Amino acid sequence: MDQVTLNPYIFFKGNAKEAIEFYKGIFGGELTIQNYGDLPGDMPGKKEHPNWIMHAMLEGDVKLMASDTEEASSKAAKIELSLSGLDEEKLRKYFDGLAAGGKINMPLEKAPWGDTFGMLSDKYGVDWMVNITAKKD
Repeated sequence: MDQVTLNPYIFFKGNAKEAIEFYKGIFGGELTIQNYGDLPGDMPGKKEHPNWIMHAMLEGDVKLMASDTEEASSKAAKIELSLSGLDEEKLRKYFDGLAAGGKINMPLEKAPWGDTFGMLSDKYGVDWMVNITAKKD
């Protein structure tokens, strides 16, 4: 059976480069960035915001995409990104990195379902959930 992959794409209003580099510092991986100014011809956004990010992709343990757009708004639908897995050390490192400059809404602690779970808002206002799956005996 073919698998479908859901890839988070986060839109910013002028600070996508700063944000995606922040995420690269936490998650590692390969980062590619294309500015509006790099587009061929007379594409929309090229003259108005040549240094804004038209498309950025971070690929590694975590895959994220980002872009700058005038349409970015705090009124967008609520979305939270969820990281989960068995590697407690790695997930705690991610949680702490994402929390830097942000706000921990729920510290990483034992949840009623047996896993370790926490929630935070990073310094860009992106909400994250981290679930560390409990090891089975």
